[in-house]
Amino acid sequence: MPAPEIALTERFQSAFAAAFGPEHAQADPIIRPSQFADFQCNAAMGLAKTLGRKPRDIAADILAAVELDDIAETPEIAGPGFLNIRLRTDWIASQAAELAADDRLGLPLPERPRTVVIDYSAPNVAKEMHVGHLRTTVVGDSIARTLEKLGHTPVRQNHIGDWGTPFGMLIEHLLEVGEDSAEADLLRTDPNAFYQAARAKFDASESGSDGDFAARARRRVATLQSGDPESLRIWTDLVELSKQYFHRIYDLLDVTLRDEHLAGESTYNDQLEAVCADLEAAGIARISDGALCVFPEGFTGRDGQPLPLIIRKSDGGYGYATTDLAAVRHRVRDLGADAIAYVVGSAQELHFQMVFAIAREAGWLPAEVRAEHVKIGSVLGEDGKILRTRSGASLRLMALLEEAVTTARTVIDELRPDLPEAERAQIARSIGIGGVKYADLSTAHDSDYTFDLDRMLALTGNTAPYLQYAVARIRSISRRAAAEGVTAAAAPLVENDAERALALALLEFAPVLTQTGEDYEPHRLCAYLFSLAQAFTAFYEASPILKESDEVLRAGRLALAQLTERVLVEGLDALGVDAPAQM
Repeated sequence: MPAPEIALTERFQSAFAAAFGPEHAQADPIIRPSQFADFQCNAAMGLAKTLGRKPRDIAADILAAVELDDIAETPEIAGPGFLNIRLRTDWIASQAAELAADDRLGLPLPERPRTVVIDYSAPNVAKEMHVGHLRTTVVGDSIARTLEKLGHTPVRQNHIGDWGTPFGMLIEHLLEVGEDSAEADLLRTDPNAFYQAARAKFDASESGSDGDFAARARRRVATLQSGDPESLRIWTDLVELSKQYFHRIYDLLDVTLRDEHLAGESTYNDQLEAVCADLEAAGIARISDGALCVFPEGFTGRDGQPLPLIIRKSDGGYGYATTDLAAVRHRVRDLGADAIAYVVGSAQELHFQMVFAIAREAGWLPAEVRAEHVKIGSVLGEDGKILRTRSGASLRLMALLEEAVTTARTVIDELRPDLPEAERAQIARSIGIGGVKYADLSTAHDSDYTFDLDRMLALTGNTAPYLQYAVARIRSISRRAAAEGVTAAAAPLVENDAERALALALLEFAPVLTQTGEDYEPHRLCAYLFSLAQAFTAFYEASPILKESDEVLRAGRLALAQLTERVLVEGLDALGVDAPAQM
């Protein structure tokens, strides 16, 4: 069951071979949607340059050679050589029937499923997740969900910040307040408060006004990194308390990250010395100003001098560059990655370019393994600056999400006071969280966007509530149909223009989802789902379902509506957005 563009591409490439020779069989027919027909073939201009002839003459030869009788009406030559193509309505109907009968909604299983490691979310232990973590978390999770639907194997990796110098400070503070104290419980509820209290003690001690806390914190780092059992026990407690906080965020966001996906900085501790030794032995790393550095080819600073990536500091400590190199090697060698996607802020672009270059030079990242930095833009406030609280602090992610749910609940309480309390609470959560996630996902991941809660929760425009309402409307129609004894036909009805347009949109689902997974671009799926919901609205207005007196028309249109519901729900699920039964 090929999508229209794929079916047309095959037919036109056969025509190119027949008309101009087999060497042109792979020429791109450039099939695009058209405002003058269903599709347009724009290949004549390119072939005209290759063959040294006029585009309209080329178009005429293509038209004479192409065999489309069972798919489309006879194409028309327009302008300098465009071929306008209107598909046969009965062919569209047969394709829609196949789609409705397919449990996978047209998605082919890959000939060679890929293992794709996805590094995303990555909050810090003992610190609150802020709005900056929203994008990496929801974009990464959508990529993982999409790849699963396409038949690939995503390996989720949550590279949390769970190691390093701050932990000496945090452990000493936890020992002082008591591991069972109310202050310790802040790690579950308000991690920033715990961290800031520890930082305040450290800074006061550094200034000489509060004892030897800073000195003890530094000693604790050394004992922790040397494997001291008591230090490791307390560090484990810190991580466990923070994991409870992460769970609250991930549960509210409805993302698929679990404890088994945690692969923090500490995971690679015992590999860092070997990473440095292997790079040095291979002649890739060398000592510079007391530090072990790699100078990957092609990277220079503003002064034109080679740019170093420090993998072991002059004091013998390791940085996150070393950890990232160890992670690359582990993900290829041990996890069997065919591809690695790092869903991380755009500011890290140079860092990842250098890490990838070094890993390839070392042979840890083979040429056939795709490594990509999925760059994440910023969330902005109305002033066009990074979204923060009025005091200038980073905006807490939990507070933002709770505000979204509260706002949605206010609207639901006004619109549907008839629904039970528990159902209104669940709908508010679906709309509030879905609205925030969709607004993020519908923007290209490397672009910044302005956080506007009113727009995110609007029932009009390219928003989650608009799509959720389309699903709820279809489900309402199905419930009323069942109450009236109306049964959907086995195949959707496709006759008038609105039905044709909706069916054509439905046939695009598999190609769009496939491209979304290939390019790691959830915003493409969002744009498709929005256009599909618009096509359904036009269909619903033009083709009455339950009000239609003709039983055949009524059953066929109900089948078309229910197929639309399936595609919308499946697409929203790939984004991680819930579709409530009613709104």
